[in-house]
Amino acid sequence: MRRQKAQNRIRPWAVALWLVVWELASLYIGQEILLVSPVSVLRRLCDLALRPDFWSSIAFSFFRIIGGFLLAAFFGTLLAGLAGAFSFLRDLLAPAMAAVKAVPVASFIILILIWVPSRNLSIVISFLMVLPVIYTNVLNGIRSTDPKLLEMARVFRIPLFRRIRYIYLSQLLPFLRTGFSLSLGLCWKAGVAAEVIGIPKGSIGEKLYEAKVYLETPDLFSWTLVIVFISVIFEKIFLRLIDEGVGMIEKR
Repeated sequence: MRRQKAQNRIRPWAVALWLVVWELASLYIGQEILLVSPVSVLRRLCDLALRPDFWSSIAFSFFRIIGGFLLAAFFGTLLAGLAGAFSFLRDLLAPAMAAVKAVPVASFIILILIWVPSRNLSIVISFLMVLPVIYTNVLNGIRSTDPKLLEMARVFRIPLFRRIRYIYLSQLLPFLRTGFSLSLGLCWKAGVAAEVIGIPKGSIGEKLYEAKVYLETPDLFSWTLVIVFISVIFEKIFLRLIDEGVGMIEKR
């Protein structure tokens, strides 16, 4: 797992190189309405950060999108656990999960808008996009658990909580981390896309839509940078908390 983290680490020199490429491309095009420079984006981002509605828009989208993610993480894990125990439920849920993964996000957004107010649209869309990812990863982790360990637990009549703690938890952690890492980026993409279409007042999606309508390219890049930054930071914090939580449970 440590080797995987090292391989996925973002190197500062690589970021700096891409910023240089971005700056050179902007200078070559010479029209900031088409490609704004990173310096202009940073300057505009500092201006936006001084406005109260900047932080309220971030809070509006953050709590709804992350709320949908947490709900999907809970129900996805719960359903995967039940599906791992009961084959009938696994067969019943298979078509539904396949359909959710196959249907385009835009179709879901337009359909959900009929039933749900635009203010809560990003919660539902984030939930729907994350649910099959968590469900599939956790279910694969359960099904890949060493059958010899499970047989030993049955023979020695080890209580369910101790099985979860010493057998399932260690087996599921890599699958959970992969599922969380994939779905966190996905929930932000889907959630913000839902806001751009539904245009709830006071959301990041509304700011992106206004930037597109009024051809404010610096605003568009600035808000996109905010989304990327929040997504990456929250992912690192969330996965760190998961690792520490699991470590505390294993030490008891």
